[in-house]
Amino acid sequence: MKTVMSIISISSLTKTYASGLRALKVIDLQINKGEIFALLGPNGAGKTTLISIVCGIVTATTGTVTVGGADIVRDFRESRTKIGLVPQELTTDAFETVWATVNFSRGLFGRGSNPSFIENLLRVLSLWDKRNDRIMTLSGGMKRRVMIAKALSHEPEILFLDEPTAGVDVELRRDMWALVRGLRKRGATIILTTHYIDEAEEMADRIGVISKGELIVVEEKTALMKKLGKKQLTILLQEPMKAIPEGLSDWNLTLAPDGFQVEYTFDAHQESTGIPSLLRRMDELGIGFTDLNTTQSSLEDIFVSLVTDRAG
Repeated sequence: MKTVMSIISISSLTKTYASGLRALKVIDLQINKGEIFALLGPNGAGKTTLISIVCGIVTATTGTVTVGGADIVRDFRESRTKIGLVPQELTTDAFETVWATVNFSRGLFGRGSNPSFIENLLRVLSLWDKRNDRIMTLSGGMKRRVMIAKALSHEPEILFLDEPTAGVDVELRRDMWALVRGLRKRGATIILTTHYIDEAEEMADRIGVISKGELIVVEEKTALMKKLGKKQLTILLQEPMKAIPEGLSDWNLTLAPDGFQVEYTFDAHQESTGIPSLLRRMDELGIGFTDLNTTQSSLEDIFVSLVTDRAG
């Protein structure tokens, strides 16, 4: 059996700002080596505060964090060297060239010059042709790639991406996803914060949902979908109905406004879905249908229901 190693260990972590704002309640979390972990949550939920503490930018009120076994306070330099951070804001040296700024970032972490590594990194990020361009001349998408190159320049084991595709177009988002998966294949551990549900659904191995400073669920993506996902059967009727007949009251049915569609929500993982008996009953009542189709609830549905339940 494969042993899962934690590369980040967060224990009893809290953060209360001087204003009295309690940004993080008690957080306990283990991030596994080599995984893509997505931290989902609405704006202001505490995502950025959490990763800022792990990266040594914000000081926790209580609790401990270790990165690759190094305590982020006691062994700050060692722990920080293991981390690359791509922040939300595009902060780059506008007048420097791409090559110069990435090379300089490597030196900041005490890494020796390695032109072949930087070249390969720029090629992987589709920046090689722009290596001599000043950053101020680049598009927003290219600047985002430079930020990732800077974060990876010192060969960290862990990469934090804080809302990596905020404000970029769909094509670039898909490029980013491919890039992140490629980095994971090379052995990196990726932690990304996002409010784009499709991003987490597309890339993550595990998902944590944070709301009002509290981790409300941490689960493998497939297990989360299986545990909380619902399926919906849509039945297209031959003739419109004005209301659901009394004879179908045993099933939780919803009639569409046009009267031509009946929707039945069920748990796909229960032993009996109730669909065969529903269709038999419809036949007995003389209700004809022309088509059936099934859809599964998305991670977005699950996320919304989790956060809504918590707020209620």
